[in-house]
Amino acid sequence: MNIALLSPNQNAYSETFIQAHKNLLKGKVYFFYSGILPTKLEGGNLINSRRLRILDIVKGYFNLNRFSLPEIALLNSFKRNKIDVVLAEYGDTAQKILKICNELKLPLIVHFHGYDASIFELIKNNNNYKEVFETAEFVVVVSKKMYQDLLNLGCPEQKLVYNVCSPRDEFFKVQPNFSKQQFIAIGRFADKKAPYNLILSFLKVIEKFPEAKLIMAGDGQLLDTCKNLVKYYRQESNISFVGVISPEKYREYLLESLAFVQHSVTAENGDSEGTPVGILEASASGLPVISTKHAGIPDVIKNGKTGLLVEEHDVDGMAENMIKLLENNELAKVLGANGKKHIKDNFTLKRHIEVLDGLIKKAVKSHSKA
Repeated sequence: MNIALLSPNQNAYSETFIQAHKNLLKGKVYFFYSGILPTKLEGGNLINSRRLRILDIVKGYFNLNRFSLPEIALLNSFKRNKIDVVLAEYGDTAQKILKICNELKLPLIVHFHGYDASIFELIKNNNNYKEVFETAEFVVVVSKKMYQDLLNLGCPEQKLVYNVCSPRDEFFKVQPNFSKQQFIAIGRFADKKAPYNLILSFLKVIEKFPEAKLIMAGDGQLLDTCKNLVKYYRQESNISFVGVISPEKYREYLLESLAFVQHSVTAENGDSEGTPVGILEASASGLPVISTKHAGIPDVIKNGKTGLLVEEHDVDGMAENMIKLLENNELAKVLGANGKKHIKDNFTLKRHIEVLDGLIKKAVKSHSKA
């Protein structure tokens, strides 16, 4: 089985789920990346534009009125590598490769993740994914809200598959010692993560627990804003920005922290989470999660059982939940242990990959009969 896996990015630090797909799916995976319409093949080459133009003129092999040169490069690579099925990460990438899949009669599976199913303008620019829903064999979503949103857009329910991205197995091996009054947050400094709300909450926490620490890992457009906010309140000794960190370093922070914290919200342009992998990894590690009732987070974090959730923008409520765990270390341990069991029972990477492998097998079989 030759699988074309397409993604806009090659190694985005926040997209560990795509690396899992690349490394764990059954069959031979050809990983195409770099752009909404990918222009590079990992470990190989797409035919360069000059050679394509010569081929087109001399052999008349392609019709340039129907395909652009980048499309021809991708189409030719699919043919050369005898691709059997296409798995497109993100809906807008799927939209870009519809013509190629139809031309080669290749089955298409689309994996939505977050922004692609929520940003108003993006959805509109892709014709509400009407053609994607018509063409795709399966449409994979990572939250129950996303399932309903795409259903409302017109995706046939028989094509929709709820399959949450999962933590890597190494996170289940973490055994937190709850040794510090420390909270860990990891993720892009973007509008839908609302890191400024988390900082405002923590400012209330250190009024009561002046020794408490907040570690914020990641990068993004709001990073400087958040740093300036912390400087304004002169809390640099309590709130640290550690940049993009490795999974190993993240597990070190999880080992010694009291809880994972994230204040996700729906951005003004509609952008929202799928189900954040950082939250799944923290819960798998045995840390309680303090977050918001946003997108897929309530699907994996059970409020009062494996973590503590508040409404979006409830800065006071998030502060109260952090204080609650600082005052009750045993509660943190119980929530964390419950979370580890819940994730292990329901959201393992093995289960996630098995679902995708099954869909790929069905798509190829179904398409061959058509």
